[in-house]
Order: sequence, then C-alpha cells, then structure tokens
Amino acid sequence: MAEERSNDDKSKFWATYKKVSDEYDNDFLARAHGDIGIILTFAGLLSATISTFIGGMQPDSGNTTNILLMQLIQVSINGPSADIGNLSSTTRYSTSTVWAQALAYIGLALSIFAAFGAVVVKQ
Repeated sequence: MAEERSNDDKSKFWATYKKVSDEYDNDFLARAHGDIGIILTFAGLLSATISTFIGGMQPDSGNTTNILLMQLIQVSINGPSADIGNLSSTTRYSTSTVWAQALAYIGLALSIFAAFGAVVVKQ
C-alpha cells in the first residue's frame, strides 16, 4: 500500500514537473523568437544604411568617364605615337577616407553576418 502511494506521488511530481517545464520552455522560445525578429530587422536596416553611406563615398563615375574619354580622344588624334604612360588612375584617397571606407565595409559585413545568424537561429 505504501509502495503504491509512493509511485502515485512520483507520477504526480513528474506530471507537474513536465507541465511547468513545458510552460517555461514555450515562454522562453516565444521571447527568443521575438528577440531574434528584432535583431533581424535591426541588422537589415543597418545594412541598408551602411550600403547607402558606402555608395555616397564612392568617386563620381561621370568624372572618371570624362577623363577616360579625353585620354581616348588624345590617343585617337595622336595615333600610335601617343603617350599612354599617363593612363593610370588619377584618383587618390586620403588616409581618413580609406579608414572610413574600411570601417564601413567591416560594419556592413558584421551586420550581414548578424542577419545571417538570426535567420539560421530562427529556423
């Protein structure tokens, strides 16, 4: 009789434990799912902002095109004897610009990595 009661108490304990632990796990997963959605949204917005910032830091492509066209015209006019030694890029960047672009690209890579991680964890 005492053994039956002991088994009954054990089964009640484990049933209660399972119920409480399932409630806790479901609540935890719901909070984590919401947090990951927020991280994913933030990473996407940050990536878009950094991409726009990087695009604004690029040199004017119209200016580069004009310089190349002028050099092409000079080669056409002067023929094969044209001096093509100065056809190298004339764009020089300051150290601060190089650092700013490097940090922007690092930030973009990290935000994309965070978005990737959020998608993997969410699934």
